[in-house]
Amino acid sequence: MQTTTETFQYAMHSGYSDTDPYEVVRYISDKCIEVREMKAEMAADYKPNFVPGGFSGHCTNQGSQKWVITSDENGTVERIRLHKDGRWYGVGKRRFVLANEPRKYYDFNF
Repeated sequence: MQTTTETFQYAMHSGYSDTDPYEVVRYISDKCIEVREMKAEMAADYKPNFVPGGFSGHCTNQGSQKWVITSDENGTVERIRLHKDGRWYGVGKRRFVLANEPRKYYDFNF
């Protein structure tokens, strides 16, 4: 269970196997935070390695993904709220996890 402290600077949207970075832009209360979507571009030194298999191929090196993550002043801002189950949710029950650094993960195998 996560507790709200103003030490967290980031929130990650957890969409099944993918993770998208958001930055905390404002603490409204202990149970409500405004977050803004960040830009994430694949690092130049990372190239996915695909082999035949799966739906359209299988990525053999997705565990070593590298992303360049930056703030986006034009990113979507949304409020996330702490629910009784101890988890953070946005609009449409989108799940978020608070963190001290931004993370991006894309599952190439789906």
